[in-house]
Amino acid sequence: MGWIIALIVGGLAGWLASLLMNRDASMGVVLNIVVGCVGSVIGNLIAGPLLGISGSVQEFSIRGLIVAVIGAVVLLGIVNLIQRGRVR
Repeated sequence: MGWIIALIVGGLAGWLASLLMNRDASMGVVLNIVVGCVGSVIGNLIAGPLLGISGSVQEFSIRGLIVAVIGAVVLLGIVNLIQRGRVR
């Protein structure tokens, strides 16, 4: 059951991050899920040591969703730098 919640929260986090980074038109549902799940890992790596915050997408929590969205925004910013040479 945990992986289903991880996919749902990952998709939601990826969708929110794509809205924040103005990439919603170029991303589909599957890519939103991938970006959200990878963003959750990145967010936990960033937020854990720096802020003492950790969130897990294995169980739903607002803190976990926020950490996942922050990580997904960082991931999309890196992708924008690689693809276009700038963050938009």
